[in-house]
Amino acid sequence: MLNLLPVRIGLRYARAKRNNHFISFISFSSIAGLALGVAVLIIVLSVMNGFDRELRQRILGMVPHATLWGSPNLINWQADAELVRQIPGVIDVAPHTQAQVMFQSKKGVQGALLNGIDPVLEAKVSIIDEHMVKGSLAALNDQSFGIILGEQLAKILRVDVGDKVTAILPEANVSIAGITPRLKRFTLVGVFKVGAELDSSLAYVHINDAAKLKRLPKGQVEALRISFDDLFRAPTAIWDIARAVPGQNRVSDWTKTHGNLFQAIQMEKTMIALLLLLIIAVAAFNIVSTLVMVVTDKQTDIAILRTMGLTSAQVMWVFIVQGIFIGALGSIVGLVLGVLGALNVSAVISWFEKVLNVQFLNADVYFISYLPSQLIWQDVKVIMISAFVMTVLATIYPAWRASKVQPAEALRYE
Repeated sequence: MLNLLPVRIGLRYARAKRNNHFISFISFSSIAGLALGVAVLIIVLSVMNGFDRELRQRILGMVPHATLWGSPNLINWQADAELVRQIPGVIDVAPHTQAQVMFQSKKGVQGALLNGIDPVLEAKVSIIDEHMVKGSLAALNDQSFGIILGEQLAKILRVDVGDKVTAILPEANVSIAGITPRLKRFTLVGVFKVGAELDSSLAYVHINDAAKLKRLPKGQVEALRISFDDLFRAPTAIWDIARAVPGQNRVSDWTKTHGNLFQAIQMEKTMIALLLLLIIAVAAFNIVSTLVMVVTDKQTDIAILRTMGLTSAQVMWVFIVQGIFIGALGSIVGLVLGVLGALNVSAVISWFEKVLNVQFLNADVYFISYLPSQLIWQDVKVIMISAFVMTVLATIYPAWRASKVQPAEALRYE
C-alpha cells in the first residue's frame, strides 16, 4: 500500500484545483500544446501517406513494376511470357515496345514516349483502362493506326479524338530523294488522365503499329512488362525472371526509373515529422515549467510528507506521476482529434472548397484534385510513444528538485 501512496498523491495533485491561477493556466497550456502537437502530427502524416499512396497507385500503375528487355528483341515473347508467369508473385505479363518520338499536329509540337502495347494484355498490368476520359483502350487495333495520348499532351498538341497526329522518330531514311526522317501519321482514338507528368509524356499505340514504325521483324517485341502482386518484390524477383528466361536479356525495375521520387517523398515525410515533433517538445517543456512551479508552491507539503516517512524516491514519483498524467491527458485528447481529423480531412477540405468557391488543388497543376489521407496506425503508435517518452523525460528534473527539498528549511518560517 505504501508503494501506491506516491501515485495516489501525484494523481490528487494533478486533479486538484489550484489557488495559483497562473500555474493552472500553464498546466492547461501544456495539455493543449501536447494535444495540438499530437493531432497535427497525425493529420499531416496521414495526408503525406495519402499522397504517397496516390503516387504509388497512379504512377506505378502506369509504369512497369519490372521489365525484361530482349537483346536486342524478344523473338518468341509468348513462350517467354509463360515462363515469367510461373515466377511466384507475378500477376501478369504484357508485350512492350517503346520509342522516344516527336509528336506534331497542325497546332503544336511535343516530344514524348511512345509505347506499343497489346490492349487486352495491357489492361491486366496497367491502370490506363480505368483512367480513360475519352475513347477506350479497345479502340487500339493494328488496322487503323490509332493512338491514345495523355490529357496534357493532347492539350499541348491541341488535338481531340478523331484528329491526326504525326510521330517522328529521331532516325533517318536514306533514299533517292535524300535523307528524310522516319514518321507515321496516327489518328487520336482516346485520351487518358492519371495525373502528374505522365499525362504530358506518354502515348500508346498497338504493339504491331509500333513494330512497323520501328521496323521490327514480324512477331518480335522489345520487352515484356511485368506486374507483381507486391511491387516491393520487383527488385529481387526480377533476377529470378532473368535466370528463368533463356538468352542474354536485360532487366530493370521501378526502383531504377522512379525510385528517387519515392525516396524523396519518404525523406520529406521524415523531415516534416521531425519538425512537427518540436511542437510536442515545446509542450513537454511547458510541463517542466508547470512542475517546477508546482514544486515551489508545494514545498510545505513536500516537507510534511518527508517528515511522515516518504523517501526522496517516493517524492520524485509523486511529481513524475503528476507530469505523466498531464502528458497522458494531452496525448489522448490529441489522439482523438488527430484520428478524427485524419479520417475526415478530405471531406472537410472539400466542404471548404464548396463554401468558399475555391479549389486548393488545381488538377491542371497537381496530379490529383483533392486532398488524400491514409491513416496508418503504426505512425500513430510511434507518435504516441514519442509523446510519452518526452513527457517522462520532462518530469525528471522537477521531480528531482522536489526530492531535494529539506524539511527543516521548508518549515522554518511556517
